[in-house]
Order: sequence, then C-alpha cells, then structure tokens
Amino acid sequence: MRGGTVAVVGGSIAGCAVATAAARAGAGEVVVLERTRGRLEDRGVGLCIHDERAVELGASGALPAGIAAHRLERRRWVVRDDAAGPGGRVVWEQPFPFHSYHWGLLWRGLRESVPDSVVYRQGETVTGVGAAAGTAGAEVRLAGGSVERYDLVVGADGYRSVVREALCPRSRPHYAGYVCWRGNVDAARLAGLGSDADSVPEAVTTVCFAGGTCVVYRIPGPDGPRVNWVLYAPPPRGGGLRFDDPTSFPPGGLTPELAEHLGALLDREFPPYWGRALALTPPADTFVQPIYDLETAPTAAGRLLLAGDAATVVRPHNTSGAAKALQDATALAEGWRRAGSFEELLHGYEESRGAAGRELVALARRLGRAQVEETPAWAAMDGGGMAAWWQGQLAGAAGIGGQAMAP
Repeated sequence: MRGGTVAVVGGSIAGCAVATAAARAGAGEVVVLERTRGRLEDRGVGLCIHDERAVELGASGALPAGIAAHRLERRRWVVRDDAAGPGGRVVWEQPFPFHSYHWGLLWRGLRESVPDSVVYRQGETVTGVGAAAGTAGAEVRLAGGSVERYDLVVGADGYRSVVREALCPRSRPHYAGYVCWRGNVDAARLAGLGSDADSVPEAVTTVCFAGGTCVVYRIPGPDGPRVNWVLYAPPPRGGGLRFDDPTSFPPGGLTPELAEHLGALLDREFPPYWGRALALTPPADTFVQPIYDLETAPTAAGRLLLAGDAATVVRPHNTSGAAKALQDATALAEGWRRAGSFEELLHGYEESRGAAGRELVALARRLGRAQVEETPAWAAMDGGGMAAWWQGQLAGAAGIGGQAMAP
C-alpha cells in the first residue's frame, strides 16, 4: 500500500514513533498535530524499557540508536528495619534487565528521527474527529474552527484522547483508588546523606510499606545522572480531592495537604536514608499523578486507530508504557507493508494490538493490587516467600516490561 494521507493527533513519544512508522512504511503525507506549543523535552520523569524489548524495537527502527540510557540489572525490595541501618533491610533481590531513560531525552531522540517529509505542527488543538462526509476518510476538527480530511487518523493523544472518544465514546479511564507521587533529583546530592544504601547504581530499590511501595532508580539527565522515584499510596482522605476524572497535580502544583501527607509518609514508613533521599527533591520537581487504567475495544475501526495510552492506559507497575507505544508504531508499519487497503490495515492492527493491550492492563491491575491495595506483611517475608508472591502476581505472564510481538 503506497500513498494516502495520515494525521497523527499527539506529538509526544507515541506520536513521533507512529509518524515515523507511517512515513517509512509508504504513506504519502503524514501530519502531526500537537497541542503543546512549548518544549516537550522539558518533561523530566523517568521510564524504563526491558532489554529484550529494546533489542526488538531497535531492530525494527522504532527505537533509534544513540539515545542516552542507564543500565539496570537488579531490583532490591527493602523494608524499614532500624536494626539493619538507615538503608533498611533487603528482603528480596531479583533480576531487573532494563535500561532507564529520561522522558525528555527519549522524546528528543524520537523527534529528531522523524523524517523531514513529516509535517509536525505545534499549537494545534484537535477538538473532535469523525467520518468524513461523502468519502471513506476521516475529518479532524481544530480549535480554530477549521476541518481537515485525511485517509487515516491515528490517536496518539494520551489518556484524555479525543480520537478514542470518537471511536469508543463509552470507554473512560477508571481511577484505581490510589496515586503516585513522582520526582527526581540530581544524583550527586545523595553523596551528602552519609550511607552506602545507594552505592550500586545498577540497582532499582523498591521501598515496601503497609499500603504502598516506592520505586527508586537512576536515569540519565540533560546535565548528568538523576535519581527518579515513583511512590504509590492512597491519597489523604477528605480535603476535597477528587480523582474521578483524569487529572494530575503538575510539578510545583502540590497542595499543602498533599505535601504534608507525603512528608509524614516518608518519616513514618521509610528507612531513614530513603526518606531523606526523596525529601531532597524540590517541590518544583514533585508532582502527583492519580493512577488510572483503561481497556479499549476496538483500538481500530473505520479510519480511526489508537496507539500508546490513547489505546490502553496501563498502571505504571508493569513498566511497559514506552515499549508498548513503540510496539504499536512497529505494528502499524508492519501492517502497512502487508496490507492492500486501509480496511485491511486496521483489521490487522486490531487483531495484533488489541489483545496485547488488554493483557497488559490485566497484569498491571494484579501488580497494583498486590503492591498497593492488598500489601503483604513485608517485614515477615523472606526470599522464597517473595518469589512465590511475585509469581502469583504474574499468573503465568513471562514477566513485566511488556511482551514480545508476534512474528
């Protein structure tokens, strides 16, 4: 299949990958419509990609070479134990074959790899999409009132997707009942804490406490290594906080109540070293993200197709978000090369990516239930008990980080 016009709604990680995939596969014209006018690379959160997924995505061209990444090898599960010292007691250690990334640096690498033939338009807010009258294509309605027609519209516009609203109007992100506090800090600042708890840069530390967990790991940064952390726990009760609609408190936007709740949690539950490490994060670099998930069926129909978080919102415990978005782009490119029509392309995409996304959602729900909603008595666990507990969460899945794509 050669030629055709494609609009990609959303220009972040999934959008850049999809635009590149479509252009390289043979689309005649690809346009990216990104609502943000500013620099997306300023987003400093960390993310990880499993080594096996990275190899597959590198081979497909979806993950460009040369993007800064930090190697991770193992994961240590730690509980507070004053007798064990300020770093806490390690109750279990498991392999963790991942590389970590800085969101902004990964996006920049993907953005720079977008072919010059792709038109990347910032400051373009899409207010709606739908079938084009009198043609087999789709229409995109922009905030300024104009309407543009394309042969295919791809929604890569995240968990608030306008394209998903048109394709699956009854599919809404579901609040999981807890949030994650996120932040990152210059890794050099940890040297002043006076402990060897973080002496192994290749290790991920998971701090375990009643009602939650916190994952801490290093990522590359624009100005040197940083320590990224993600803390999962219920929010404070009351206070007028509502999370029934997808929302977040951006960096610098923490309410006093949320900031006080986080500080008390670190003092009460964390090994002293890790509590002090997280407290180094400036308020301007700390934010709260309520946890949602979403299954979508279908992910492609008519002339509309969903990719990344627009297709499925997976709780972050599975460490699969970036890999899944790049796999969606890979599937689009491979399907384009095999298909003889847009109808065949969308049918094949739904078959290959719909079930994969739903499986990721189900696994991440099990992980969230075991690591936040129904936490075990961590301090009483040993290595054998933790390994069995972990296998219970996987329930037959090969592991976290996503799954291999079907050949």
